[in-house]
Amino acid sequence: MAFMPYDPCLKKPARALRKSMTPQEKKLWYEFLRGRSPRFLRQKPLGGCIVDFYCPACGLAVEITGGRSRGEDEWAADGKQAEALEELGVTVLRFTSGEVEQEFSAVCRKISDAARILGAIRGAKEQTNATEGSL
Repeated sequence: MAFMPYDPCLKKPARALRKSMTPQEKKLWYEFLRGRSPRFLRQKPLGGCIVDFYCPACGLAVEITGGRSRGEDEWAADGKQAEALEELGVTVLRFTSGEVEQEFSAVCRKISDAARILGAIRGAKEQTNATEGSL
C-alpha cells in the first residue's frame, strides 16, 4: 500500500465533515463500511480533495453525491476530481443519495465487488513486483 499525497490543510475540514455526515453517508458507514475488511476510512483527504470513503488496501474511493439538482459546473468539478484521483491510482465509485436510500443492497454489492476485484489486482501487482525484485 503506497502513501497517498494529500494537502495537510484538508485535515481539519475532513475532521469537521466526519462530525457532520449526511444521513446517506451515516447509513453507508454504520450499516456497511465501518469495521469492514478491507478497512475503509471516512472523509479522507487525497490529493487536493476530501473523499467520502476510501479503502487504501484496494485504492477505492466512494463518493455520495447530493440528491438536489446539480448544475453543470458541479458535475464538471466531480469529473475533474475523479480524473485527479485516477492519476493517483484511485478508482472512484459515485452514487447518488437516492441510490443509497432506495437501492442500498445494490450499492453495497457494487462496493464489495469493486473492493474484491481491485484488491485482487493490487495483490497480483505487488506479487509480480516482489518476484521481479528478487530476480
